[in-house]
Parts: sequence; structure tokens; C-alpha cells
Amino acid sequence: MPSTRIQIDVSTHRELMKLAVALGATVGDTVALAVRRQRQDQIGADLGAESTKAKTAWLDADLR
Repeated sequence: MPSTRIQIDVSTHRELMKLAVALGATVGDTVALAVRRQRQDQIGADLGAESTKAKTAWLDADLR
């Protein structure tokens, strides 16, 4: 699998390592999990946002 490097501060790296150990996961898997969680939180926030007329029209659209 292709990879890349990111730079993070020392305290964040320490916390990332602790979290990875607690989860029994690799650092890479822990980062992937954190990114997925953030994305899910954003989707949840978007779904919880007040509906607009455009959103309501799209959701109510006939699928045929």
C-alpha cells in the first residue's frame, strides 16, 4: 500500500501512540480510524442541520 508522511507535534504523537496501544492497533490504523470518525461526525452534523427547501425537495424527489 502506498504511504506518505505527515508531521505532527510531539505531544500529539505521544497521544497517538497511547491510543494505538490502547486499541491494539497500528499507528496507521489508528489515524485511519480517527479520520473515519471525524468524517462520520461531520456527516452526522450535516444530517442534523436544519433542512433547506432544496434539501427537502431532493429528499422528497420521485425516484422513478
